[in-house]
Amino acid sequence: MYTAEQLQRRDASPWTKVQAILAPIQFLVFLISFALVVRYLVYGDGFLIATISVWIKIALLWAITITGMIWEKEIFGHYFMAREFFWEDLGNLVAIISHNLYFVAQALHWSDRSLMLLMLVAYCTYLINCGQFIWRGIQAGKQRRAQRQQAVLS
Repeated sequence: MYTAEQLQRRDASPWTKVQAILAPIQFLVFLISFALVVRYLVYGDGFLIATISVWIKIALLWAITITGMIWEKEIFGHYFMAREFFWEDLGNLVAIISHNLYFVAQALHWSDRSLMLLMLVAYCTYLINCGQFIWRGIQAGKQRRAQRQQAVLS
């Protein structure tokens, strides 16, 4: 998971706090946007507000990705695709690409409905990636507790 030095850098990094703030905000925006997209798909109403929510969600995904890259550089020495964070970064890359396909589809004049269906697919990739980071956080917490317990016993 993390070496002792990496864990220390992780705990000391201001980017850890930034990530801890941005992640739940992004998740809340995801929930709202998901509801607005589904509302549009079911009732055909609210395309503009659903679109705005999609833009906000994409902006937050970029914000958490960029700050996460800075964090990863501090902790692992690589801005992206560090060996220790490969699968999370790969999941993030898939989520970024799928979210940004929205702009490609828009430029190709896809229908409003098709755009929102695309976002549902993109949101599924986000949920998978979100699950990866939650799992990573749980594992890091277990590792931290085990190290503390070991220090107490020593």
